[in-house]
Amino acid sequence: MLLLSASGCVKEITSDERLERDTRSVAVKDSPGVTELSKLTCDDTTQPLNKARDVNRPESDRLVDYVNLYSSLKDRTHTFEDAMARNPDLSYREGSQNLVNAKDTCIQQTADVRVEFETYLRELVDVPTVQEIKGGNTVTVARLDFATLKKAIETLDPDDREQLLQRVGAAEKRVSTTAAPAEDTSGGGKRRGK
Repeated sequence: MLLLSASGCVKEITSDERLERDTRSVAVKDSPGVTELSKLTCDDTTQPLNKARDVNRPESDRLVDYVNLYSSLKDRTHTFEDAMARNPDLSYREGSQNLVNAKDTCIQQTADVRVEFETYLRELVDVPTVQEIKGGNTVTVARLDFATLKKAIETLDPDDREQLLQRVGAAEKRVSTTAAPAEDTSGGGKRRGK
């Protein structure tokens, strides 16, 4: 008897009521307004991008610059997309064309920087080590800091992220195994010189 009376209390809700209930939690007040979004721009990428492209700088520094620029652009693009998803009126208000253009610029800049960043990152993963001559012996050394390379892979988050991380890990092992014997021979040379 209790089961029958309890099932009679369930209220069927319409699609509109369900939509209203689900979208109520997304507060328009929490998203940035027109004034905050109008200050946001992605037109300022020329200088950081040129700095990241500078082949005369250390590769670790260049990679860090790509990571920082890409992360910044991604965050700005997300801010635009999130604000306009929470408040669709931002896209259709009078005078909002500047916001729409700024959002489109951010999306385009993010995509362009991602392509360049990924190209450079894959070049580094393809050849993560170099051969150097130390004390008359050829040794394999890291082309750049492996932690920086791993962080860049995590930031870019490509589809084959795990394979790239495995390749970097394998290169790291190669460098550590070749570095250990090289240190032993140089240590032995010092003892003989005494």
